[in-house]
Amino acid sequence: MNMQIMNKHRQSGFTLVEIAIVLVIIGLLIGGVLKGREMITNAKIKRIENDFAGVSAAIYAYQDRYGVLPGDDPAASTRFAGTWRSSDNGDGNGNISGGWSSTNNGDESRKIWKHLRGAGLIAGPVDNANASYQQPSNSFGGLTGVDLNLYNLSGHNIVFGEIPGDIAQILEARGDDGVPSRGSIQANNTQTTYQIDSRYDIAFRQ
Repeated sequence: MNMQIMNKHRQSGFTLVEIAIVLVIIGLLIGGVLKGREMITNAKIKRIENDFAGVSAAIYAYQDRYGVLPGDDPAASTRFAGTWRSSDNGDGNGNISGGWSSTNNGDESRKIWKHLRGAGLIAGPVDNANASYQQPSNSFGGLTGVDLNLYNLSGHNIVFGEIPGDIAQILEARGDDGVPSRGSIQANNTQTTYQIDSRYDIAFRQ
């Protein structure tokens, strides 16, 4: 009788082999999750780089076709299909004025997106609703905009808002000199290093 009880107790627990197998499976799952996160992050970083190249190409293509910058085009309202107002035209002075994150549809930095959409160079509606002027979102949830002479950068710059500090470090390392206040990728005039737990508006020289 006692032997039967002892055998039942022995059979009710996990063996070392079973525990080892469970630990291996858990390790594989954790490794898979971490690898998946890394792949997603890498894809988001690549999208920022591709969006910079894509927006730059769209601006150059517009300028090549029509001889003026999108947003600054004084004849945009007569060029394209869709719903347009005369106030959608730019002033033709060669600069895209207005802040990159502006919410004012009268700013050229908002009109640029309607002009590019009207030309078919980026996707989106072409009417008088805010969506026609709305800056696209970037892969980290912030806006993508265009600004003039931002930070220590001269000329027109493409800006990606709300970029995490660790991602900003990677973008700098891949495309510039690693210093936020100089070079072709900048965060602001005084920042010397990117803090991992902060978010930054990153400007790329076009």
